[in-house]
Amino acid sequence: MDERNVINGVGAVVLSEFIDFLYPLRFFLLAAVVLVLVDLRFGIEAAKFRKEKIRKSRAGRRTINKMVDYLCWILLAGALDKAFGIPFDIPLLPALVLLVVYGFEINSCYGNYFEAHGKKVKVNVFKLFAKKTDIIEVEEKKDGKCE
Repeated sequence: MDERNVINGVGAVVLSEFIDFLYPLRFFLLAAVVLVLVDLRFGIEAAKFRKEKIRKSRAGRRTINKMVDYLCWILLAGALDKAFGIPFDIPLLPALVLLVVYGFEINSCYGNYFEAHGKKVKVNVFKLFAKKTDIIEVEEKKDGKCE
């Protein structure tokens, strides 16, 4: 009986520390789930537009893989915050790391959305931070007309 109490106590301490670590990152986790599901939806629409066969097993596998990847990035951002952000007083370090990672996913969502609607448009959210503020580029056909 005493062994069970010790194991439960150690488990509670370790789990409470892990929850304290994840609590500030909860909205990043929510954003990752939303971005992956939006990209899945628009990716399926884009594949239907291209008349590709939709394989649920592959889509599910890629979606779960993305979720695991984003969980790893979120944990890394949290660890960087604990290691460098707090000691060097950089409170936005996890947000900056995840802004870059989520930027690629946002580009993918926009690309799939416009492709599903038959438009040749490239979106680069990173141009928001450059001198050029226009993040949308419409690709022209060879005859010079826009789609």
